[in-house]
Amino acid sequence: MSIRIHIIKTWLSNAFLIETDAGLILVDTGPPRSEGKILARLQALGRDDLRLIFLTHAHYDHFGSAAALKQRTGAPIAINRVDADALARGETSLGSVRGSAWIAKIGLPLMDLIMPVIPIPADLLLDDGDRLDDYGLDAQMIHTPGHTLGSSTLLVENRLAFVGDLISMLGGPHAQRRFAVDWKQQAKSLRRLQQLEPAEVYCGHGPQPLSGDSFRELQPFQPKL
Repeated sequence: MSIRIHIIKTWLSNAFLIETDAGLILVDTGPPRSEGKILARLQALGRDDLRLIFLTHAHYDHFGSAAALKQRTGAPIAINRVDADALARGETSLGSVRGSAWIAKIGLPLMDLIMPVIPIPADLLLDDGDRLDDYGLDAQMIHTPGHTLGSSTLLVENRLAFVGDLISMLGGPHAQRRFAVDWKQQAKSLRRLQQLEPAEVYCGHGPQPLSGDSFRELQPFQPKL
């Protein structure tokens, strides 16, 4: 199957359109008010067959436009069932915050006041290993907790990994080192995904993609106690 990846840079994070002959899958939606940019890309492609909105985790900058996009496209929303309650409440839990990330912890309530997330229940609750064949894509969800308890990776054709905030490309590729609810789980998730040897890795922040070889060289972050 021919696959094209379209990277959409919203004002706070990356979203990705996976284009195939069978339709399109959107990975993450960006923060609130990002739907216009995503819909414009669909229009530019001449496509109106968005089949699924896959969310890597329940954070403001990844699920913020999910409700608006579902309303405009009718596409169902999929998320790991562990993060489904946070999505339904429109809530972001940052967990342990390190370094300059304290700015986000202070700023998030203000952003949510100015541009609030519209809470929305998921249509499809996924568990580790669940597949998306019914949506025209050779892909499975890999549970990669740590950043949030329900953080997940979409692994397409066993070679393209959409990892959310498991890693970051801001300032160069590195394992997540700013936010986590469980740093040990975060490290285990990185090691697990590295063992699957994806050829390309797409993440929520920074230039994309990262090569599989570079991804396998990343070291898990271990905060000092």
